Amino acid sequence: MRGKLMPPRSSPTARQARLGAELRKLREASGLTARAAGELLGGNQAQISHIESGRWGVSAERVRRLATFYSAADTKLIDALCGMAEERGKGWWEGYRAILPIGFLNIAELEHYARYLRAFQTLTVPGIFQTEEYARTIFGGRIPALPADELDARVDHRLRRRTIFERPAPPHFEAVIHEAALHVLYGGRKVARDQLRYLLEVSEWPTVVVRVIPFASEEFVGSAQTMLYAGGVVPQLDTVQLDSAYGVVLLDAEAQLSNYRAVYDALQRVTLEVGESRDVINRIAKEM
Repeated sequence: MRGKLMPPRSSPTARQARLGAELRKLREASGLTARAAGELLGGNQAQISHIESGRWGVSAERVRRLATFYSAADTKLIDALCGMAEERGKGWWEGYRAILPIGFLNIAELEHYARYLRAFQTLTVPGIFQTEEYARTIFGGRIPALPADELDARVDHRLRRRTIFERPAPPHFEAVIHEAALHVLYGGRKVARDQLRYLLEVSEWPTVVVRVIPFASEEFVGSAQTMLYAGGVVPQLDTVQLDSAYGVVLLDAEAQLSNYRAVYDALQRVTLEVGESRDVINRIAKEM
């Protein structure tokens, strides 16, 4: 029924949790309590807490009511949040729930909804552009070793992430890769060579840009680390994804986003031009 809260979720997706977190930011900026917001919706503090944690769905109508109550004036942000509230259905990645770590699902969801993507890698080719053999080598080297069925699921999931480029309007994707990643012989010379050839093919896709930071670069961006920057409908909904020893980390605080934008801009300044980058990749592939 229109205007009613949806059933509670036992495990909200990262995007559902993000919607709740953004509503919480608006409420806290207004100085209003969760109790006051709950009363506006005819409920109580617990209901707002569930909404802000992503466990309760919320209609676009209620998002607008809350935004008005909070005196939120950023119409573009409010429209974007309403769009998130209206999303229905499950993405293909939900088929891997309870099979793969939740971080895998979060990355696929992040890429699916991103308006643009910017990646930086130092030792591997970006996951979304990895060949099956290359990805299998990466996952196969995990300690402790993965069971065969989970290894297959991880590889399959990684390959399916490329479906974002099959859409009528795929996102713009810019990848900055350090030359070191192009020389590592993951899986042996043939696997590594085939990966570089595929990367060359990828670099010709209409919305993909691949740039290389050469060994010869004399500049050093000390705060740089491998990352995926996903641009949202509005800048406030951007997200940075980092890998850690304990899984996927998602950052969305404005100070963090600003810092990683600056880091990526610094990385761009030390890359080769697109044509030069292709030449380097092609040369290394031929030498393997």
